Amino acid sequence: MIPFVLLLLASLALGQNFNDIKVEKLTQDMSFTEGPAWSIDGYLLFSDTVENKIHKFIPGKGIFDFADRAGGPIGNSFDAEGRLYSCEFRERRVTRTAKNGKVEVLAARFNGKRLNAPNDIVVRRDGHAYFTDPAFGNQEDTRELDFYGVFHLTTRGELELVAKWKTRPNGITLSPNGRTLYVSDSDEHLIRAYDLERSGAASNERIVIRDIPGVPDGLRTDEKGNLYVAAKAVYVYAPPTAAGEPKLLGKIDLAETPTNLTFGDPDEESIYVTARTAVYRIRLGSKGALQY
Repeated sequence: MIPFVLLLLASLALGQNFNDIKVEKLTQDMSFTEGPAWSIDGYLLFSDTVENKIHKFIPGKGIFDFADRAGGPIGNSFDAEGRLYSCEFRERRVTRTAKNGKVEVLAARFNGKRLNAPNDIVVRRDGHAYFTDPAFGNQEDTRELDFYGVFHLTTRGELELVAKWKTRPNGITLSPNGRTLYVSDSDEHLIRAYDLERSGAASNERIVIRDIPGVPDGLRTDEKGNLYVAAKAVYVYAPPTAAGEPKLLGKIDLAETPTNLTFGDPDEESIYVTARTAVYRIRLGSKGALQY
């Protein structure tokens, strides 16, 4: 499918003066796009969750089928070795796909009970992975855990609990230095943060952003630590600090409600946004934080 271009007004202040931002609509007529992840090999992967597919976008070439996953792929992330980590909400598990195509199940149960519905995942440069485990819609009917979880997959393959929530965690990302974990709370419309140790252990849960318009979903940071939130629009916040809640720098409105986002392109200066039935690319001039 040939990309086409839209010009959308955006109020964005990231050290540059943007009045009009070029937005490329890369695909349309998808069922529900999610989980964009950029590979160091120069392509984007994203999920069409309803169709149980993962698609591949190669700049200048187009969109291709990458994998069929009956487990319901949603959130995706790459590690430093180029392996793909995926949350599969129907099979209620987290998998890792090697470059040769071999799929390994990393997590499916906690304390003998099935996970709720893994949703989004991020992998730190040293191999520690973190994922959210909410439950939406009819996923609630088959829950075995009595909480919504934020989990840590250690480099030894062990599954550790970061936090038990009464509300539903959704998007997840890391600060540029990998020492802070950010998690969106879809029910309370806020972002929580955790300090991360070198061992991967998390502590010091706190709220860093409140009152986000819409339902906060996917998260990313740029190299300056600015936090990008997919909610009613794409909202951009200054780096959270101990001094108080961060300043809202601006937003990018799209024709559809965004679900998730990631930085990509060889210079890491574009954001790719999944938004219900389509995927968009937006050139920003700000580099994304390297997350693998």
